[in-house]
Amino acid sequence: MRAKARAHTNIALIKYWGKRDEQLFLPTNSSLSMTLDHFYTDTTVTFDNDLKQDYFNLNNEQASEEETEKISRFLDKVRDLANDQRFARVDSINHVPTAAGFASSASGFAALAAAATKAIGLDLTKRELSQVARLGSGSASRSIYGGFVEWQKGEREDGSDCYALPVLEQEDWDLNVLSVEVTTQSKKVLSREGMKRTVDTSIFYDGWLKAAREDMVTLKQAITKRDFTLFGETLEANALKMHATTLGANPPFMYWQSATMRVMEAVQSLREQGVEAYYTIDAGPNVKVVCQPQDKEKTINALNEIDVVNQIYTCQIGPGIRYLDV
Repeated sequence: MRAKARAHTNIALIKYWGKRDEQLFLPTNSSLSMTLDHFYTDTTVTFDNDLKQDYFNLNNEQASEEETEKISRFLDKVRDLANDQRFARVDSINHVPTAAGFASSASGFAALAAAATKAIGLDLTKRELSQVARLGSGSASRSIYGGFVEWQKGEREDGSDCYALPVLEQEDWDLNVLSVEVTTQSKKVLSREGMKRTVDTSIFYDGWLKAAREDMVTLKQAITKRDFTLFGETLEANALKMHATTLGANPPFMYWQSATMRVMEAVQSLREQGVEAYYTIDAGPNVKVVCQPQDKEKTINALNEIDVVNQIYTCQIGPGIRYLDV
């Protein structure tokens, strides 16, 4: 049995930063994201009676033993759901810069969840699929849907009320996201490690949880009203508060580089000149800049003048999971 799926990355506007359950990937706060059209992962999963173990090929090369074990652990969850213990071959093409803050794990595990569950014969709703994807990467739960998506943290210990739901469809608000690459190097502190250290040790973490709840209410109001100023101010402030928690951890750490700061300062300068743009940064040094279509070219031109910018990817709001022919 075989299936192929495509999932796109998303950028969190209200950040997911912390787990209340490490095994079930249950977050400490709800989050809200935009799915992006430019970055995506295509994954084919084939379950085969003749296989004696799982195989994982990433970008046409055999993955490391560590990467394959991670995929196998996820497939174990799918196998348990289906009561089917066959091994699988996984072939994945990742059209995302990996481990540099561009959310490659979100598209990767969303595509894997969709392809694996279909290949093994499960017929899941999108809500159920988001719960399965969450078990590989928390942010993958949001990449099941297009447009604006809320991942509800839930309250139950078993995670049965923890899943993503759409807030606004892809075509209902025309915005641009400029993904500004300042480095392609893998980050020194991976998201999972940084998240756990922050939850366990940061003196700012309780303040973050309170702020995230308040920011969620404000951002949803801004989306409902299509109030871009309130929208931008809220997402930018939320990103800054998330990154502040890492400075309060023990030992402290930072995802930003000097190049990150240069981009942030350029966006602030644009606003002073009357060009409305706002930035957000996930757990990495690269920056996403959100603007309206009429300001896209001015924003791109300003960012291109920064000598530390390697590349700018122009994104729009993207679609959810799609199944492809194999």
